[in-house]
Amino acid sequence: MTFSTASTFLLFFFTLCFHIANAANFNIHNNCPFTVWAGATPGGGRQLNFGETWSLDVAPGTSTARIWPRTNCNFDASGRGSCQTGDCNGLLQCQAFGKTPNTVAEYALNQYMNFDYFDVSVIDGFNLPMEFSPTSGGCTSSSRCIADINGQCPDVLRTPGGCNNPCTVFKNQKYCCYTEDCGPTEYSRFFKDRCPDFLSYKNDRTGTFSCPGGTNYRVVFCP
Repeated sequence: MTFSTASTFLLFFFTLCFHIANAANFNIHNNCPFTVWAGATPGGGRQLNFGETWSLDVAPGTSTARIWPRTNCNFDASGRGSCQTGDCNGLLQCQAFGKTPNTVAEYALNQYMNFDYFDVSVIDGFNLPMEFSPTSGGCTSSSRCIADINGQCPDVLRTPGGCNNPCTVFKNQKYCCYTEDCGPTEYSRFFKDRCPDFLSYKNDRTGTFSCPGGTNYRVVFCP
């Protein structure tokens, strides 16, 4: 083996070890008394019956990532079909974000000062209660809501299987925050009052948490 070849091999080996050592594991658990189809970007998707868990490893440095529940889905043998909520272009293995309404766990790994940043958002509406919490590294930050949002949803936001975000319904600056000069509304307060740990509108600054890079996490549907 030449020096150049040996150096290349060692660089590849140490890079591989770094990625294996620092990949974050997401334990996605369905605690709902019915089947939920988890969607994830990156990751794809997985059918989870009651009590089932999907273990998902995500590469360090991943950003703009999401995990969300899909409900009332029907897929054929090729993995094509549809979901009542959270549908991702009719695919079991998601390649894009889910369709509203859906409760969304968002995260970015190994960002500023090597911290992970995460939240649960109802900016895209709500379909299931959720918990997003760390499981390693001594980090205790977590986001959790078990409120009956669908049952208490304002009539104007009601939709089959979930509670719409107001932007989907009204499509204007007040509710969509097309620019930065927007604040909370009566509908974002509806969500925030019931799920204070969740992000409720685009300029919401209360509901983002951080943990040291390398932390593992747990996402629970119907905690």
